[in-house]
Amino acid sequence: MTEIKILKNILAANQATAGRNRDLFGERGILALNLIASPGAGKTTLLERTIAGLSPALRFAVVEGDITGDHDARRIAAAGAAVVQVNTEGGCHLDAAMVGEALKEFALDAIDVIVIENVGNLVCPAEFDLGEAHKVVVLSTPEGDDKPAKYPLIFSEAGAVVINKVDMLAATDFDTTAAVRDIRRINRDAPIFQLSCRTGQGLGAWLQWLQSERAAHAKK
Repeated sequence: MTEIKILKNILAANQATAGRNRDLFGERGILALNLIASPGAGKTTLLERTIAGLSPALRFAVVEGDITGDHDARRIAAAGAAVVQVNTEGGCHLDAAMVGEALKEFALDAIDVIVIENVGNLVCPAEFDLGEAHKVVVLSTPEGDDKPAKYPLIFSEAGAVVINKVDMLAATDFDTTAAVRDIRRINRDAPIFQLSCRTGQGLGAWLQWLQSERAAHAKK
């Protein structure tokens, strides 16, 4: 019972900080996304393609979460976005307090979209609200189509799902119909984008959705 109480306290404290982050985003009309995926699914490449496709019309900033190192942060900076690196030093997810501290490093009035690239993991980030408008889950075809069935919580909470690396379908046994079926079983509303960051196939629909969401969150 003690462990359950501690977890509840941790989540309650996180939720309070997430609420403050959400208020901050709302005050400035910033669209905030929490990008979640297993390692190697293509989160950073998706960000690079997104920044290239929508800049300078939309101004991007990225909170880059990793256990250690800054390899992905350097890629994002090279793509032209403001970036703050957060290293968890062994932690399997970002929490709202980490994000709140990172936000202090940005000129928020000069940002339209903030993407929080979470630590590569489909389990731990699911329970931690960071103040985002949407969790965006990236699933790549080499991982297998069973991930929505095996990790239902994160897919149930997704505001959007990206099935990446569709250019590799012929080289995998990924069953798109099965994956979409399992996602829809637990999440009826989230848009599902099937795309390839490598070839650009399907990216247009993702970029259009992002523009629409940014417009909906723009400061009135």
